Amino acid sequence: MLAYLVIREGSKWTDVFRLIPGETVRLGRAPTNQIVLKDDRCSRFHAEVSCTEGDWVIRDLQSRNGTAVGGDLLEGDRSLQPGEIIRIGRSQLAFVHDLSKAFGDGRPVPELSPEELATLNEQTSASVDGMSKDILSPPEPTTITHRRGHTRYLEPIEPDDSQMPGASQALTKLCRLGFELGKSPNVEAMCQLALTGVFEVSQANAGAVYVFPRDYVGEPEAEFLEIVASRGDEGTRYQPISPFLANTVLREGEALLARNIMGDSTIASRDSKGEIHATSVVCAPIRRNGNVYGLIHLFSTDEQQALDPEDLDFTLAVADSVAVALENVNRRQELAENLDQVLGENEQLRERLGVESEIVGGSPVIAKITEQIARAAPSKATVLIRGESGVGKELVARAVHFSSPRRKKSFVCINCAALSESLLESELFGHERGAFTGATDRKIGKFEASDGGTIMLDEIGEMSPQTQAKFLRVLEGHPFERVGGSEPVHVDVRVIAATNRDLEKEVEKGNFRRDLYFRLRVVEIIVPGLRKRPQDVPVLAQYFLEKYSAETGRRIRGFSADALQEMQSYRWPGNVRELKNVIERAVVLCNADVIDVDDLMLSKLATAGETTEMPAGPNTYQPLSLADLEKKHIAATLIATGWNKSQAAGILGIERSTLDRKIRRYEIRRDSQIA
Repeated sequence: MLAYLVIREGSKWTDVFRLIPGETVRLGRAPTNQIVLKDDRCSRFHAEVSCTEGDWVIRDLQSRNGTAVGGDLLEGDRSLQPGEIIRIGRSQLAFVHDLSKAFGDGRPVPELSPEELATLNEQTSASVDGMSKDILSPPEPTTITHRRGHTRYLEPIEPDDSQMPGASQALTKLCRLGFELGKSPNVEAMCQLALTGVFEVSQANAGAVYVFPRDYVGEPEAEFLEIVASRGDEGTRYQPISPFLANTVLREGEALLARNIMGDSTIASRDSKGEIHATSVVCAPIRRNGNVYGLIHLFSTDEQQALDPEDLDFTLAVADSVAVALENVNRRQELAENLDQVLGENEQLRERLGVESEIVGGSPVIAKITEQIARAAPSKATVLIRGESGVGKELVARAVHFSSPRRKKSFVCINCAALSESLLESELFGHERGAFTGATDRKIGKFEASDGGTIMLDEIGEMSPQTQAKFLRVLEGHPFERVGGSEPVHVDVRVIAATNRDLEKEVEKGNFRRDLYFRLRVVEIIVPGLRKRPQDVPVLAQYFLEKYSAETGRRIRGFSADALQEMQSYRWPGNVRELKNVIERAVVLCNADVIDVDDLMLSKLATAGETTEMPAGPNTYQPLSLADLEKKHIAATLIATGWNKSQAAGILGIERSTLDRKIRRYEIRRDSQIA
C-alpha cells in the first residue's frame, strides 16, 4: 500500500514525501537527512520512519525536544496510523495512504482537481528515487523569487519570533563571524572567513566573494570585480557569476534569490563544457554608505536543498558585515601606507638635516668642538655659541640638538637681528587676537612651537632689554604670557644662543643684562674663524665641490695645486659661508674639469679687526685681528711678569677675573710661544 508524509511548515502544507518499503527515512535539521526540517527546535538527526512487518513505525533519535504523535511524546517505537499528525518542533507531518485525506478535516489538497490528483498519485507511485517532490506547483521558468534591500538579522527581533526558524543559531553565528572578521589581517583572509561562515548556515554547494580593487574609481561594473575567495563542496566546482546577474545586483543594490535557473545563462554562467548545474542562486552586494565594494555569490546544485529566503537574509547580513570589515581593513592599509611614507620622508629629512648639520673638518679645533658637542648634548644646559659671522654657529646648534634626547622634536631657529623689538617678542612668545594692529588671530610663538625640542636664538646680542627680561624668566623655568594675553603658558624648551658680539663689552656698556649673560653662558662653545684653522680649508672645499657637482651635473675632478695654495693663504673674512659661495660659483662657471686660481673669485675685504690703511710688507706689518693681537699682547705681558696674574692685570688695566677669562678663551698657557 502507498504511504506518504505530507509536510507542513508554518501555516502552509508544502511538500509530499513518498515512503518506500525497505528504506528508512530520517528526519532532522542536518542537510544529509532525507527530510530536512528547517526548524531551530529540531535536532540535527531528530527521528526516523521505517517499515516493519508491513507497518510503518516512527522512532525518536534521542532528540532534544522530543517527537509527538497524536499529542503523545514517543518513548520507543510507535506504529503510525493513517491520518495521524507527527509534530517535530513547529513542523507537522501528516501520515496518509491517500493524498486526498492529507488534512485532518478530510479536505482534499487545495487547488487540485480529481483528475490532477489521480495524475499526481500516478507520478508519485512511479517515483523510486526516495526524494521529496514539489507537488503543489508545476515547473516554472527562471524567476527571481525574492529581493532584499536590508537583512532582518541586523534588525531588532522578538525572542519568540516564530517567523524566523533557526534565527537564534544564525544570529549567534553572525555575531561570532563579526568578531572574527574584525580580527582579519587582510582582505583575502576576511573574505575566506566570510565564505566559510555562509556555508555553515546556508545550503549552498558553491560560492565566491568578489571585491573591487582598492584603488578602483568609477561606477561599479562586473568586469572589474576580482574573485578573492571561492569554494565548492565535494564534487561541485564553482562557476563564476554571470555578468547579467552581477550587474543587476551592483546596479540595484539589492540582494537577489533566483530559482529554477537550469539552462538560463543570464542567471548562472556556463562551465567549460557549456553546462549549467546551478538550480538556485543567491547574490548579495557588499555595500556601505552608498559605496559598493563587491558581492557574495552562492548557488545550489541540489533540487532538494535549494537556497531559500533565510539563506538570502543571512548572506546579506554577512555581506553587510564584510563591508564594514573591508572598509576598516582598507583604512588600516591606507594608514599603514601613509605612515610608512611619512616615516620614510622623516628619515630622509633627518638624513638631510644630519648632512647639513655635519661639521666638516679635520683640525684639532674641530675635534675639540665635536667633543664639546658630545658632552653638552645629553644635558638640558643652555649653550652659548660664539664666533664670527659665517663660521657655522647654526650647524653647531643643530649638531647639539640632533645628538640630544630631544632630536625627535622640533628644532626652531630665529634671528633676533632680523626683527624689530615688538615683532621679536610676538615671534618668540606669540600674541592674542587684537593685541596690536594687524593681530587678527591668535599666534603661537616659537617657544610654544618648539615645546619639548630646541630653540636657537641667533644674534642674541641684538635683543632689546625689555625682551631680555621676559626671556630671562623663561630661561629660569617660569611661565610666560602671550603678547596681549593673561593666560600663563608653560613650555619645556632647551635654549641655544649664538652671537658674534663681545657680550662682555655689551654688559659693561649696559646694552646686555648681566644676569642674562651668566644664565646663557652655562656651556660655551667658541667656533674660531676659518683663517685660524687653514687645514680645514681643503676638506671643506672638497665637500662643497662634491655637493655642487652633484647638483649641477658637472664632472669636476678637483682643484689645481695653485688653487689650493691660494685658498689656504686667503684670510676668508666671510669664513665658511664665503668659501661655500666661492666653490659654488667656481663649479658653475669653470671651463675645465679642474678648478684653477682664475676660477676663484676672492674678495679684498679685511677680516674683522684688520685695517688696510698701512701697507702690508714682509718686514713692516702682518695683518691680525684684534682678537689675535689681544691674545699676543696678554701672552707677552704674562711672560714679562713671570705669569704674575695680578701684576699683569694691573698693567693691562683690567680686573683679575677678566684676565682669567681671557686666558681661558684664548687658551694661553705658560709654554705658549709668541709668534
